[in-house]
Formats: sequence, C-alpha cells, structure tokens
Amino acid sequence: MSILIRSLAYIHPDRETLFENINLAIAKGEKAALVGFNGTGKSTLLQLLAGRLQATGGTVTLSEPFWYVPQQVGNTNQTIAEALQVGKKLTAFRAILNGDVHPNHFVELHDDWEIEEKIKASLAHWQLQYLEPQQTMSMLSGGEKAKVMLAGITLHQPGIILLDEPSNHLDTQSREQLYRLIETSKATILAVSHDRTLLNLLPLTIELSAVGLERFGGNYDFYESQKQQDIDALQARVHEQTKILKQAKAKVRELTEQRQQQEARGKAQGNSGSLPRILAGRRKAQAQQSSARISGVQDEKISQIAAKLSEQRASLQTYQPPVIMLKSSGLHAGKVLIDAREISFGYGEISLWQPLTFQVRSGYRVQVTGANGSGKTTLLSILMGQLQPTTGYISCAAFSYAYLDQEYTLIDEKLGIFEQAQQCNSRLLPEHELRSLLVYAQFPAETWNLRCATLSGGEKLKLALCCLSLRHVAPDILILDEPTNNLDLQSMEMLIRTVRDFGGTLILITHDAWFAEQTGINSIIRLT
Repeated sequence: MSILIRSLAYIHPDRETLFENINLAIAKGEKAALVGFNGTGKSTLLQLLAGRLQATGGTVTLSEPFWYVPQQVGNTNQTIAEALQVGKKLTAFRAILNGDVHPNHFVELHDDWEIEEKIKASLAHWQLQYLEPQQTMSMLSGGEKAKVMLAGITLHQPGIILLDEPSNHLDTQSREQLYRLIETSKATILAVSHDRTLLNLLPLTIELSAVGLERFGGNYDFYESQKQQDIDALQARVHEQTKILKQAKAKVRELTEQRQQQEARGKAQGNSGSLPRILAGRRKAQAQQSSARISGVQDEKISQIAAKLSEQRASLQTYQPPVIMLKSSGLHAGKVLIDAREISFGYGEISLWQPLTFQVRSGYRVQVTGANGSGKTTLLSILMGQLQPTTGYISCAAFSYAYLDQEYTLIDEKLGIFEQAQQCNSRLLPEHELRSLLVYAQFPAETWNLRCATLSGGEKLKLALCCLSLRHVAPDILILDEPTNNLDLQSMEMLIRTVRDFGGTLILITHDAWFAEQTGINSIIRLT
C-alpha cells in the first residue's frame, strides 16, 4: 500500500478530539479525493500524513517519497529554494562553485550537480521563470506561492502527492495545467479541494466524518449522487416520523375526549342517584387511574417520536445548508448601468490591459476573466467608482451595490458574531429577528460571543451574507471577487443558491468555471 493509516487519532491542543480510530489504505497509483463537512479534519489529516502534526494515537505509513502542497504556505520568510526543500543543497552547490571544498558540502549536494538548473526548469514549467531561488516567499502573490509549491512536484517527482486546496489562487491557465498533471501523473494522489472540476478527475472519493473514513468507488459526481440518495431517504423518514407524531397527538386528543365524556356520565349518574355514592366514587377513581396510565404511555411515545424527529431534522439541516436571501432593488431589466468606452488603467505608459468597451445592463450576469495580475480587481474598483480609468471614459448610472471579496473584509475580526450582525443592521431589525437570522444561518446562541477572527472561510461567508442581508438599501448589483477561494463544498453550494436567487445584476471574478456556470453567467469581460 502506498498510504496506510491504522487506528489514527488526533486531539486538538484545546483537548477537543477531532477524530479517533481512523483507518485507511490507498494502493500505489490510486487517485483519491478526501471530502467531508467543514471542521471534520481533512486538512489536519493531510498534515498528519505529511508529518507536520503529531498524531495522538495510531500510525501513518507512506511507502514512497511524498510532496505536500499546503493550503497556506506557513513560513513566508523562507526562500523559494527552502520552500522547495533544496535550500541547503543549493547553498552547498554555490559554496563549491565559489571554491569552498568542505566535505560537508559534497555530502549535502549528493552529486546533484544540476540542482540549480532543475530548480529553474521546475519554476519555468509553472510560468515562474522570472523568479530566483533566493527570493523570499513573502514577496510573492498568492498565485505565485501556490505555483512554487506545485513546482515542487515537478522538481522532486514524488511517488505520493498530497494536495490541500491546490487550485486556490490559480488563474485559469494554471488550473488547466494542474488538471493535466493530475490526469497524467503515475503517482498516488490524495487531494482536498472545493474545485469540482479537479474532484471529478479523481476516480476515488473518501469521506471523512465523525464516524471515520468511508470509500466511494467513483468521482465526486458519483459520490454526490450517492449522498443525494441518503438525503432523499432521510427526508422520507422525516416525513414518516412527522406523520406518526401527528397521529400520536390525535390519539391523545381522542383519549382525552373519551375520559372527559366518561367523567361527565359518571357525574350525571352520581347526581341522579342511580348508582350508590361509594360505587360511583370507586368507578371514578378507577377511570382516572386508567386514563392517567394510558395518557402517560402516550406522552412517553410522543416524547420519543419528537426526539427522533428532531434528530433527523438536524441531520437534514447538516446536508442542506441555509439559503440566505439577498433582496435586490427590483430595478427593471435592461437599464444601462455602466457604459465603458476604450477604458484602461495603468502606471506611466504601462497599461494593465488592452482598452475595453462594454456595457453592463440591469439583469446581466457578468464574469470578469483574465490571468493573475491582469487587473481584474482594479477594474472592479473602477466600476465601483473608487478609481478612474487612465484612458477612455466610463459613464455610470446611479446604482447601489454590495461587494464581497475573497477575504470578507466587511467583517471586523475583532468583533464577536452578534456584535458584527448588530453593526451591519442598518435595516434596524428588532433584536429577536436578528437572533433568529443568526440561528437560521447556523450560528446558535452559544457561538454569538466568538470573535470573527476564529471563524472558518465557510462561517465567514455565512456571516458576510447575513450582514449584506441586513443592509437598509437593497443592491442593484452584487459584486463578488474570487468568493470561493476559502470555502468548503457545502459553503460553495450555499453561495451558489444565494446568488441564483438574487434578482439583480451580478459581476463576478472567478477562475472556477463550474462555479461561474452555476451562477448563470451570460456575459464575459476579458482582460488581455
């Protein structure tokens, strides 16, 4: 086996058990997606495999050399060579070239006399030929950091590849290159990702949940179809339990009415003197005891059914994240909101893109495309009136907009969840409605004092959408700048449903073709 996990357990430093008794075997050359709800420990499991974390119990065995591409590059003070794990070897090589023939340098180099050329070739393979190995990672953009880590695969040719959200920050060209690598590689691959295109390239799906790891013999589309069958079955059980609960409550009402009728008849007989008073009293007491016993049995039955129904509904809510509605202004379709003629932006004589001419009308769903560094976010700043183009002219009608970037900067990370919602509540909703909104968005009362800085990407998205929904002015345009970079699959589904239901104009920057398709894009602005 290429990857073997036995009885693995991990407890967080705060003593919370993330998982225990995890077992998994992945054969040489298998390519698998690791999926699961947010917080189940997918990234932690990859870090355990890569030796970045120490397991609480159990063992992990990797039978071949591996390369790990993390979601976030940890030490950005590293040089590129150090991030590629060849820093010492490159230092030894250069020391020897400069005449230092200390034996330790030759041991470190291990006869790899072409190391410098290999590093440069690996970087060039990912369109990073302009970078030098001694540059620090802190000087690079998010996309460049991601490609440096992918260049490690090219450099080391590992037998096992561990990928944690590898397509984050990559532009379309680099994503396509990553997809080709996954398709053609002979290595064993285990990947965590929210990129549906990437997931569907992997013929095996492994789900991590509270009960352990479960293999599904197919790609993500197959896995999703299997899970949908589970959801359908759960919905059927909820429907059946609701029906049973209704019947049980009806039975209680029927018994209550019968008891009341019996008591009324007994009282009438006692008052008429047709029964001796002692006998009438005994019958009344027996009837009350019998009624109480039956009522107790029915109450217990109802309590059990209600508890089971509550548990099933909670499970269903886990599978079906909430849709947070963003009301649009209701502007009529077809109104020209933005009219741009030959616009560009640059510094000095260097323009970020070729002159653009386009219109955005109300009801349009527009995607802005272009390579990393082409100026997509700058164009959004122009459309929002924060910058002026350096060439051409732009005319904008009076419109309102809601803007959501990939870092969710509308959220103040120093605030608690409830404080953040209060701060955004320009609609002046009563406090009980504000609390209800947070509970609906899966922020129960016990989480309201948590600082926003502690939230995951998916949780920040939910809170950001809540904040946008609390604004007094409904937007004409919803503007999203790489909104999926830090999301899990369930949060992506929630965002898709929210955007689909938004009735206004959409302007979107994303390199995720599947996400763009799901949001109903019907117009594209290309930056070249």
